[in-house]
Amino acid sequence: MIRHLSKILKDNFGVSEEDFKEAQKIKKEKGGGTGEILVRKKIITETQLLEALSIQYDIPFMPELPLGNFKADFTRHVPIQFLKKYAMVPLERSDHAPDSEDKLRQQDNSNTKEEDFRVPNCVIAINDPASFQPLDDLIRILDQDDFKVVLSTKNAILSAINISYDLSQDSAEQLVQDMEESTTTIISEIEDRADLLDDTSDAPIIKLVNHIISQSVKARSSDIHIEPYQDSFKVRYRVDGILYDLLSPPKWIQPALISRIKVMAKMNIAEKRLPQDGRLDVKIGNQEIDVRVSTIPTSFGERVVMRLLNKSGSLLNLPDLGLSPERLDLLKDLIKSPNGIILITGPTGSGKTTMLYAILSSMNKPDINIITIEDPVEYQLKGISQIQVNPRIDLTFARGLRSIVRQDPDVILIGEIRDKETAEIAVQSALTGHLVFSTLHTNDAASAITRLVDIGIEPFLISSSVVAVAAQRLIRVLCSHCKEIYTPDDIILKSIGITPDQLRDGTIYMARGCEKCFRTGYAGRMCILEIMILDNNLKRLILKTYDSNLIKNEALKLNMITLRQDGIQKVLDGITTIEEVLRVTQK
Repeated sequence: MIRHLSKILKDNFGVSEEDFKEAQKIKKEKGGGTGEILVRKKIITETQLLEALSIQYDIPFMPELPLGNFKADFTRHVPIQFLKKYAMVPLERSDHAPDSEDKLRQQDNSNTKEEDFRVPNCVIAINDPASFQPLDDLIRILDQDDFKVVLSTKNAILSAINISYDLSQDSAEQLVQDMEESTTTIISEIEDRADLLDDTSDAPIIKLVNHIISQSVKARSSDIHIEPYQDSFKVRYRVDGILYDLLSPPKWIQPALISRIKVMAKMNIAEKRLPQDGRLDVKIGNQEIDVRVSTIPTSFGERVVMRLLNKSGSLLNLPDLGLSPERLDLLKDLIKSPNGIILITGPTGSGKTTMLYAILSSMNKPDINIITIEDPVEYQLKGISQIQVNPRIDLTFARGLRSIVRQDPDVILIGEIRDKETAEIAVQSALTGHLVFSTLHTNDAASAITRLVDIGIEPFLISSSVVAVAAQRLIRVLCSHCKEIYTPDDIILKSIGITPDQLRDGTIYMARGCEKCFRTGYAGRMCILEIMILDNNLKRLILKTYDSNLIKNEALKLNMITLRQDGIQKVLDGITTIEEVLRVTQK
């Protein structure tokens, strides 16, 4: 005899009769399930509802699905939209999964009978046991007689669907081969934020573009490059700052591939003579990706670069940046300054924006008014007012900054100081009691002073307003699974500046490469930092000269640690390699 859901919820989870009646009333007026309404009103959790349904229907509840022991052959026969609509997923048994039964046994709840512990050919995870018809349709499509039904959460089921269909996507080589067999290509738009795994268009060019983007996201890529040459063209992606080849399709595919990307980014596909910029939002499973697209004309066709920004990723905090305790404490002391300018310098892609966001996140409190002006706004920071630069309507850094200072801010972030007007307003803001953060494109900390003078700021204003300059770079971190200890020869040690005494106190590793790190030997990145604090000695020097070499020498006398020295410490700590530090730093 099936127990009523209201009694199970009352006995097991303390749901009152009044709450249940209120949910039923809403169900009559607006539709939906009683359990779903209780979850929506936060009277119970989804897990509690599924546990109750597990008791009511005598179906095992599995909060996590053991994906590693299943294969995804069903993706050839079942549309992904059907499974997502009804929140169900078949998980076929792998032929080599001796522990699958044990995992199912562990995750089954206590009301499962012993005869249910047989090994079925197929396990079907569902979220709503009342959806009989879709389940029957799925069983008929799969042509399965021996199957087992389990309950699971929507998130677990959707993740299983996305992983299964992502793993089953055609290879890029196969897609190119399909296109060679049928030289007609179809170019069509997809909706904003369309899930690439949901796009079931049969046009090979559409599938190829989707594949390129999804594979790049899976590899943690930051950029995709489409580069045309005389007789060929390449698709490459940048992972941890290094470009790798992804694909080299035939030259004739180039116009269709680039046109498809331009259509997705809402760019003018007829204009091939001028540079263009566009953007698009896509979803890959539960990840939201913001893609910035840039094209330029070259001798052999348009060159495209797509910058990928994963908006689903969490923002880093200051301790997550890989700074040594001494550098972290120094940075924390600097951001406590009541006013002044703190500059972060480095080339494009050196993590300046990430550093500034981490700083603002650490300062973000209800009693501080923080306003930013950026180009573009890469992440939304809760509790912080962010302004997007828009040159089309003449909303420049300088114009936006003038308005910001009238908004009674305590802290101002300027995305980048590009011209004299912006720099002058930043200096005036710092001199009138605001703490200003900004970035400059210079090679080291000392060069920032030279750059400000070159822009047109008087040295006495720089010495009065700038508190500190931090130059930074990103270095790749060794893969913990495959790094190997080795002792480099004396020539290599001398080239980077490691002394025998330092070598005795540290361990040096080399990169090898394994499946976990895509054969690169590295996994992830961290920053190295050169912080130059403008004390009285440096301020007096800046009034006399703005030669970056003289300023750097004076800062070194005041015990400034350079980028190279910070990198050397990371090498001795076994975090990175000598080659990596030599790649990103200069003497």
